[in-house]
Amino acid sequence: MKKSFHSNGKLLLTGEYVVLDGATALAIPTKYGQSLEVSVSEKEGIHWKSFDEKGTVWFEDFFDLKTLEGKNQRSELSKTLSKIIVEAKKLNPDFLSHNEGILAETQLDFPRNWGLGTSSTLISNIAQWAEVDGFALLANSFGGSGYDIAAAQSDAPILYELNHGTPEFKKIKLPWNFTDSLFFVHLNEKQDSKEGIARYRNTSAEEKNIQRISDISNKLLACDSLSDFEKLMDAHEETISEIINLPTIKSKLFKDFPGTIISLGAWGGDFVLVTGDVSDMDYFKKKGFGTVIPFDEMILKTTS
Repeated sequence: MKKSFHSNGKLLLTGEYVVLDGATALAIPTKYGQSLEVSVSEKEGIHWKSFDEKGTVWFEDFFDLKTLEGKNQRSELSKTLSKIIVEAKKLNPDFLSHNEGILAETQLDFPRNWGLGTSSTLISNIAQWAEVDGFALLANSFGGSGYDIAAAQSDAPILYELNHGTPEFKKIKLPWNFTDSLFFVHLNEKQDSKEGIARYRNTSAEEKNIQRISDISNKLLACDSLSDFEKLMDAHEETISEIINLPTIKSKLFKDFPGTIISLGAWGGDFVLVTGDVSDMDYFKKKGFGTVIPFDEMILKTTS
């Protein structure tokens, strides 16, 4: 009997880094995500196959059902996956208690270097399969704020925060009637979120700056003009730049671009959010950044 699970990718529009210290963050689930299909196999253990968006196998290994260790002991990916499965088993001892072969196949529908959550969607899917809490599984394996787990199962944008370490979030509606002026541009690099978090932990975010980011997140929900949106996001970018002591991506790479540019995810890679019209996007394409996605083609449209 086959079981199928799916989780959405995510983009964090506000609250990068400081969401770890309780700032209110605004996140959106994306149309792009990852699925997991589990079925009975004649082979012993867990036969794991991961497919990319082109249908090519990018990871494959066999895991022992007793030890949950991968056959390829040299593979860091195997070790990471083993850890996630082990932690899922700890949270639910009945998980994988039947001694039968399993074929587990994952399918991405976005390139792995996009930074939309190859790991978080995997953890969310395994949590569904194991019938455990996704936030607990994340905390016990990868760590992080957990906003990506919340977005993985949401059909709408969310406001997210950690209240004394406890995840709290609510679905929201974006009032923006200017989304045709918003685009996501990929910087052709994949940043390591763990490295970004580690660097942030070496800084000290003042409470006033954390509150400022929270205020911006909330004000965006009442924002009804592109100019107001740009002012808020520019303030957000400058505040994060001050906190982590890194230059903004605009000042570093795109000084002469007239619109607003906001880093999303660990600074220096993945996507940026930019404002402008379709013709303005030629600026980025001429600089070699060919992946430009309109806002409405990226965000998961709510079903409500």
